[in-house]
Amino acid sequence: MNRGKAFSGPVYSPENDFIRLRGQIRRVFNLMRDSRWRTLNEVARATGDPESSVSAQLRHLRKPHWGMHLIDKRHRGNPKNGLWEYRLVVNYGQIKLPL
Repeated sequence: MNRGKAFSGPVYSPENDFIRLRGQIRRVFNLMRDSRWRTLNEVARATGDPESSVSAQLRHLRKPHWGMHLIDKRHRGNPKNGLWEYRLVVNYGQIKLPL
């Protein structure tokens, strides 16, 4: 896997970040591939990763490099509360598991 293209961002350093981020995306994918709806907090508690990292990994799973999976998003409860939940729909035609 090309460590330089696997993740991105202005402060991404493949030497420092690739192993950690690969572990995060694996944990998020493995949890979410059952297509159950979860909040960022629920994913974070289940994986042990920070909510901000979970959110970033869900965005990565939408990218061609990670398989162009569908990430659905909807309000949980009253929309005025601002709580969102997410589910992963695996794109089996383009599946690229986080290795």
